Amino acid sequence: MHICIFEDEFADNFYPLSVSRPVYDLFYGMSTLREKIIRYFRDAKCSLLCRGYLKETVTQNNPGIEVNELKEDNYLFINGRILIDEFFFETLSKNSSEKVFKKDNVLLAARISSGTMSKIKDRVTDSIYFSLFDGIPVENVEVETVDFIWELIKNNGAKLREDFKHLNFAGISEEARVFRDVHLVNIDDITIEAGSTIKPGVVIDASKGPVYIGREVEIYPNSVIEGPVSIGDRSIIKSCAVITDNVTIGKVCKVGGEVEESVIMPFTNKQHAGYLGHSYLGSWINIGANTNCSDLKDNYSLVKIKRSGKLLETGLQFLGLMMGDHSKSGINSMFNTGTIVGFSCNIFGSGFLDKFIGSFSWGGKDNMETYDVGKSIETARKVMRRRNIEMTKADENLFDSIFKLTEKER
Repeated sequence: MHICIFEDEFADNFYPLSVSRPVYDLFYGMSTLREKIIRYFRDAKCSLLCRGYLKETVTQNNPGIEVNELKEDNYLFINGRILIDEFFFETLSKNSSEKVFKKDNVLLAARISSGTMSKIKDRVTDSIYFSLFDGIPVENVEVETVDFIWELIKNNGAKLREDFKHLNFAGISEEARVFRDVHLVNIDDITIEAGSTIKPGVVIDASKGPVYIGREVEIYPNSVIEGPVSIGDRSIIKSCAVITDNVTIGKVCKVGGEVEESVIMPFTNKQHAGYLGHSYLGSWINIGANTNCSDLKDNYSLVKIKRSGKLLETGLQFLGLMMGDHSKSGINSMFNTGTIVGFSCNIFGSGFLDKFIGSFSWGGKDNMETYDVGKSIETARKVMRRRNIEMTKADENLFDSIFKLTEKER
């Protein structure tokens, strides 16, 4: 079987995280949306479809995987926003003939034969859509989909619990160094991988949900971690940090202060005092010391977000900061409830910032300018080199593409 995971026309609902990566590469729980799909198709060959300007970096980051190329005779196309369950997996597996699966106006999946592929192959560039499959039988299916970026925050705890069960972790590795004065609560739901160091005074409490600590993680003294929480390989949790409830931290991050109900993608630093709650941070971000993010309005009303000049209802009482890759905040920055900060921004100054800050913005509340794309690339190059990663031409091209794509935001 050959599966092809695709993006659909709703990718912009996941801005600003989706501006620099396919939606299916967003973390949800302990793994990405794509990894959750592949979990069900372990023996299948996989290819990817993404927006055209992302192809170069997606290809670079996935060696050996076909991106935006359809070379096979037949495919099972799967929308990268769906969360496959056992029922839907069985539905897809038992149908060997051509069929399109949908839910309301969402194309969930399509099993397509070689005959149809020969007709549509030249029309497929970077996505799959209903009109490609006119005349093919359609089945309505109820399966969970993710429709907006804030849903990845709201339901992250449930996905952490599900992933912990699916991945069958083996507990505390004999090659982990756990100091004598570490307190482990509900140890059966705690996993600490090889090479990790847990220093004196740390409390890891899994009584409300599992805690996963990856390889070569360092947790400094007197930190508190309350599950469900997942911490990726080679990340550092700074002294006296408080990490509570439904938090995902990717690999090679530095995290301190207070964090709850949030997702932090790989290579991001939020290592100083300050509060981050009900938020989603991309990669290569640096949050300045004493930066605080509000995730609850003073009047306890539901949070709206600002997007394309409009206010969108989220239906959530708690919602904090959503920040795109390569953005930074200066010391003592203040983010209001439901704030969006785009790709490669440099934010500083006093007072609450605007609730929407477009990509490549430089400044603060009183003055905002365009961040020169060349200078932003040079800064990103230095930041990546600090993690022993060299910026490539594909990475530079992505900056240029996003700069042009987001021009109207500034």
